[in-house]
Amino acid sequence: MNPEALRITVIGAGHGGKAMAAELASRGFPVTLYNRTFANIEVIATRGGIELMTEDGHEVFGALRHVTSDMGEALADAQLVMVVLPASAHWEVAVQAAPHVKDDQVVLLNPGRTGGALEFAEGLRHGGCATRPIVCEAETFIFASRSMGPAEARIFRTKYSLPAAAFPTTRTPEALELIRQAYPQFFAAKNVLYTSLNNMGAIFHPSLMLLNTGWIEATLGDFEFYMDGVTPATARVLEVLDRERVTVASAVGIRAQTAQEWLYRAYAAEGANLFEAMHANPGYSGIKAPNRMSHRYIFEDVPCSLVPIALMGRQYGVDTPTISTMVHLANTIQGTDYWHKGRTMEKLGIRGLSVGELHHYVDTGER
Repeated sequence: MNPEALRITVIGAGHGGKAMAAELASRGFPVTLYNRTFANIEVIATRGGIELMTEDGHEVFGALRHVTSDMGEALADAQLVMVVLPASAHWEVAVQAAPHVKDDQVVLLNPGRTGGALEFAEGLRHGGCATRPIVCEAETFIFASRSMGPAEARIFRTKYSLPAAAFPTTRTPEALELIRQAYPQFFAAKNVLYTSLNNMGAIFHPSLMLLNTGWIEATLGDFEFYMDGVTPATARVLEVLDRERVTVASAVGIRAQTAQEWLYRAYAAEGANLFEAMHANPGYSGIKAPNRMSHRYIFEDVPCSLVPIALMGRQYGVDTPTISTMVHLANTIQGTDYWHKGRTMEKLGIRGLSVGELHHYVDTGER
């Protein structure tokens, strides 16, 4: 199938959504961009597309097929739906999309964070979905990117390879056949437990925010997040967080890669330790820190990454004291309760399942 024949809808017009919509459109795919607030995409609609600076420094224009704030319009004839939003919005999007998604329509969460596909499927059921779309999640987002203006975006780096899986696993092959027409970098993961527990945003995003709180508030983010913000001490905290994540994965029968292994696979960045590997990644160079603590690295990654990893550890007998400490710090700084607001085992539909029952559920969709 040639690119013109694959109709793609991008849900979300933030940093990642703009970059993905523009990049796909610049390669000739017919792309529809959806955002729930039309005022945020009005300039894009007026211009007919998005200006994109590619990672090699070229400027291209991604001419979009359609720009809309109507979910029915956005999903009407899409074959591939790329959800590029903070994971904290996945439930709401699923409920809104439930009346409009179609049989065999592929919906890919970019990324799912931890438990994204499971929560999205629960949201579709809650919204009364009567069809059978294929819900998938990517392990992470394919680009390191930023929005540079109302109709401008920039891609700093594209990952070399990226796992994705469908829920249930039996539908992964047909989903990947479609997804790889747009991005050949995607390959089949074992299942959504693998993509969820190899969630590197859980390690790199919220803890770096929390450990650099004073600097972020004092400078309004005027430093390089992954370079200046990653010191030998903060990197050691990340390494402990990473060991807890890998241990939780092992408890549910998943051999998770370490953060260092992931940096090498995604970016060919290596070093003697996590500090060296992160500083060896050119894709992180130039990315400024968030300018405020009320940011998706907290309100997305704490409830949708750290909380479900910790609660999964609790369900399957693994202590996660460092992860839990980060959740408590976020609760204190934000004045909220992410343990309650986050992805609990109930919200993912897996409370009380044994390890065997959990694998049966993610592989077949049957409890």
